[in-house]
Amino acid sequence: MGPRRNDASDTNGAEETGETGIASAGTGGASAGTGGASAGTGEKAAAGTSGRRTARRVCSAALLAVALTGGAVALGAARGGGQVAPAAASAAAMDPGALAGGDPDAAVTALQTHLRAQPKDHDGWATLGLAYVEQARTKGDPARYPQAAAALKRSLTLAPGNDKALAGRAALAAARHDFTGALADADRVLKHNPYDERALCSRIDALVELGRYAEAARAADTADARRPGTPVFTRYAYVHELRGDVTTARRVLEQALSGATSPGDIAYVATQLGQLAWNQGDYKTALTQYARALAADDTYLPALEGRARAQAASGQRAAAVKGLEDVVARAPLPGPLVALGELYEARGDAGDREQARRQYTLVQAWTALARANGVDVDLDTALAAADHGDKAAALRAARAEWERRHTVHTADALAWALHVNGHDTEALAHAREATATGYRNASFLYHRGVVELATGHAKEGRASLAAALKLNPGFSPLGAAEARKALEAAK
Repeated sequence: MGPRRNDASDTNGAEETGETGIASAGTGGASAGTGGASAGTGEKAAAGTSGRRTARRVCSAALLAVALTGGAVALGAARGGGQVAPAAASAAAMDPGALAGGDPDAAVTALQTHLRAQPKDHDGWATLGLAYVEQARTKGDPARYPQAAAALKRSLTLAPGNDKALAGRAALAAARHDFTGALADADRVLKHNPYDERALCSRIDALVELGRYAEAARAADTADARRPGTPVFTRYAYVHELRGDVTTARRVLEQALSGATSPGDIAYVATQLGQLAWNQGDYKTALTQYARALAADDTYLPALEGRARAQAASGQRAAAVKGLEDVVARAPLPGPLVALGELYEARGDAGDREQARRQYTLVQAWTALARANGVDVDLDTALAAADHGDKAAALRAARAEWERRHTVHTADALAWALHVNGHDTEALAHAREATATGYRNASFLYHRGVVELATGHAKEGRASLAAALKLNPGFSPLGAAEARKALEAAK
């Protein structure tokens, strides 16, 4: 979480809610200025014996989690405790829309059973590929991506060019941060089936992540008109948020939540509302929305992570540490690992510095694992390493990511990596580009303020730092404190 982003691999399955989308009602549609966010992760680290040992630990933990849960057969509404017969589970798992709202482990198990009996079912192989993508996303286990690729390839071998497998391949490419590939496959699907929900969503994600903001806005309008539903509404809202139009983003998400019925959709949309509130420094509302999400699904990791961040910003540090410890035990992803490390550093008790170091080492291990499984990890390499690792590696990664795509998040990452490496003059333009769309993000404002002060723009630097702290005074356990110090020193 932290800076709110669109998860390009997430396409919560929702039914159509009418002939026109609620997102477009009374808004006139999304306009051109939007930014991009990547789920990018990590750096070329975990070198040496210690790093390899940690990487194995991360992988083993993820695989153990899969082993412990993979035998479940309950899906969708059956998650509450009731179970369905294996044949019914197989049939339920054939619907890709059920994956995000149900249990991806159960879907994988049911599909594997089904495909052993029906190995030439190309739809089944495509859905298995999608289930692996969802499993990787929810468990932070990138080892699932090669399995997803193999299943989708099998589907395309059995039925060349079938829409379900191409849409799955677009989702997989987006999850691996190959947004050019995601866009190409989404367009192939939409050429034959312009109403395919997953392809419409992948297309929005890819355009946003490639920095093609005007096209992303038009794609969101098109998707809203063709397939209104939770996946489209949340993307539509995010496009508006990236333009600084928080009011529309909130309204669309609230309308989406009012129409959500499945536990998966309620948890997903309420979490998006919590993230939006947290980004604006409204921690009370954020905690309320996260509570709503967890009432629907008490295992939903993004809501658990968001609640911990809001608790930390509200001064509930012990609860925040406990919450993030629980999150990273289940899914050791870079975002919560860094947040937990910073909370340890901010607490400053005996042993906390070593505890923090372990979290940052796990970031390196996870990103090494992700890279080995085909994920482009340069963006979060830059972000994590700039503050907690190899600064030179951070700059190399940021430059590489900037070569691929120009988004608000890549601009911010490059600006900060340039700053920590002493290249403030070059950093200034990128820091200002990161905030040019109107996206209200306290971390971006903090980074811009520091760079402005370093380049002699004292008045602008003070204004940026003050804006960051006014917007979200608890945006980072360490960053917020540094912002206050820098602002005080600049007076």
